[in-house]
Amino acid sequence: MEIIKQRLAEFPANWPKLTALLLGAVAACGYPPLHGWWIAMPALAYFVWHLHKAPDWRAAFGRGWLFGWAHLTLANNWIATAFTHQAKMPEFLGWIAVPLLCVYLAVYPALAALTAHRVARKSGSLAFGVVLAGAWILTEWLRSWVFTGYPWPPLGLMFLGTWDVPGAAFILPWTGSYALSGLVILVASAILSAALSRRWLVLFASVAALTAIMLAPVVIGIGKLNSGDSVRYTLVQPLLVQEDINDPTKFEEQFSRITDLTLPGNDQSRLVLWPESAVPDYLEDGYPQRYYDRMTVGGDPDFARRRIAAVVGQDATLLTGVVNLDFRKKAGIKSVESARNSVLSINGAGEITGHYAKAHLVPYGEYLPMRGMLEPLGLSRLVAGSIDYKEGPGPGTIDLGHHGKAGIQICYEIVFSGQVVDQANRPDYIFNPSNDGWFGAWGPPQHLAQARMRAIEEGLPVLRSTTTGISAVIDAHGIVRENIASGTADAVSGTIPPAHSPTLFSQLGNALALVWAGLLIALGIGLPRMLALVRSRR
Repeated sequence: MEIIKQRLAEFPANWPKLTALLLGAVAACGYPPLHGWWIAMPALAYFVWHLHKAPDWRAAFGRGWLFGWAHLTLANNWIATAFTHQAKMPEFLGWIAVPLLCVYLAVYPALAALTAHRVARKSGSLAFGVVLAGAWILTEWLRSWVFTGYPWPPLGLMFLGTWDVPGAAFILPWTGSYALSGLVILVASAILSAALSRRWLVLFASVAALTAIMLAPVVIGIGKLNSGDSVRYTLVQPLLVQEDINDPTKFEEQFSRITDLTLPGNDQSRLVLWPESAVPDYLEDGYPQRYYDRMTVGGDPDFARRRIAAVVGQDATLLTGVVNLDFRKKAGIKSVESARNSVLSINGAGEITGHYAKAHLVPYGEYLPMRGMLEPLGLSRLVAGSIDYKEGPGPGTIDLGHHGKAGIQICYEIVFSGQVVDQANRPDYIFNPSNDGWFGAWGPPQHLAQARMRAIEEGLPVLRSTTTGISAVIDAHGIVRENIASGTADAVSGTIPPAHSPTLFSQLGNALALVWAGLLIALGIGLPRMLALVRSRR
C-alpha cells in the first residue's frame, strides 16, 4: 500500500514526460495513411511550448527524446509486420524491435530540442521555435546518413497532400524534404505564438491559409500535364503475396499471372515495368550450372530471357527486379560470395542491356550486421536466405534508347532525399520497383508518399511497380496520375509524364536544406533583437 501511495504522489511529477509521449503519438497521426495533419499541427505547437518551458537542458533533451520515441515508434509500426513473414524469427520480436530501434532514432529530435534550449531558452516562443526549426533540419539530415541512415519518416511528410494534391510540399524544389520538416516546426511555432498572444485574427488566418494550401487541388498553376510524345509504358502489379513469393512450387503460376497482365499491347513500342522480386530465375550468364538447374525453365538463362522477351514484345524494353549473384573461386570451385538486389533492362531480343544494383541495403533485412556474433544467437535477416546482399555504387541511369533514360531506385532507396539521381547523367524518369508486401497497412502509403516527395524535389516523374501495391505513376508535381490499389493484380498503361527542368534542389541537394537550417537558426538568434528594436522605435 505504501508503494502505491508513493507512486501516486510521484505521478504529477511525471506529467511532463507523459505529455511529451502523448504529443509524439498524436503528431504521428499526420502521416499517411491517416493524413491527420490537422490534429498533428496543434500537437506540434503544444510540443514547442512544452520544450520552451523545460527548466533545464536535461529536461529539454528528455522531452525531445520521449516525443521522438513515441512519434517514430507509431509511425514505423509497419516494420513489426515484416517479422510475420520470416519463419526463423518469432513474430513478437517485431513489436520489440520497433521501439528498440526508436530508442536510437529518438536521439535526433532530442538533439534538436537540446540545441533550441541551449541557443534560445531565454527568447520568446516564436524565436525559440525558429531555432528549433533550424535544428530539426540539421538533425533530420544527420538521421538520413549516420550509421547508413534511416530517414523514414521526415516530419515534412505530413505537409504532403493526398494523391491529387501536392499540399505545402509544392515548395520542395526550393527547400528539400528536411527543410520542409523545419517549415512544419516553423508553422507550429507561429500558431503557438499567435495563440499565446491572443491574436485570434492572425491565428485564424494562418490556419485557414494552411488548410487551403493542403486541400487545394491546384497550386501555382499546377494542372494536368500533357504527356506529348512521351514514352509508352505498361506497369504491372502481379500480386505476389509474401507468403508465396519464395515458394518454388508457385513460381510458374506467378509467371503466368505476370504474363497475362503484360501481353496486351506487346505489339507496340513500350517500356514494361515489373516489380522487385518479379523474376525468381537467374538471368545473367556465367554462373555454375548447378545454380541454373534450380531455375523453373530447364536451367537455361538464355531461354529464360527469350521467354520473357516474347511476353513483353520485340519492340519493348523491360525493367525488372531480379537477384544476381557474385562468386569467388577457391580450389577451382566457384561458390557464392554475395548477392545483389538488382534491376535488369532486357530488350525485345532477350538481351540484357543494362544493370543496376541496390546501394542502400536494409540492415537486418538484406544483410545481418555482425553476422558472426548474432547468427549463433538465432538471429537472421528478414529476407530469405543466408547469403548477405552486396551494395551497389549508388544512383545510376540506364540509357534505354528511344525508351528514355531511366534512373533506378529499388524499394526503400527512394526515401533518401538528395540521393536518388545521378547528377552527372540526369534521367528522364525514376523507376522504383518494390516489394511492399512486408509492411502492413502503414508502410505502403508512407512509401508511396515519399516517392511523391522525390518526384517534386527532383522534377522527375516516378514510376512504382510493386508486388502487392501500392503501384503508381507520379508526375513531376508529385500528383498520382495512375495507381493500382493494394491487394490487386492489375496493369496500367499510358505515356510517361514529362520531366521538369532541373530544380534548385536537384542541383544543390541537401546543401540547400543546410542553408535553410543556418538561416533559421540565425534568424531565431536575431529575432529578439529585431523585435526589441521595433518596439524602441514606436
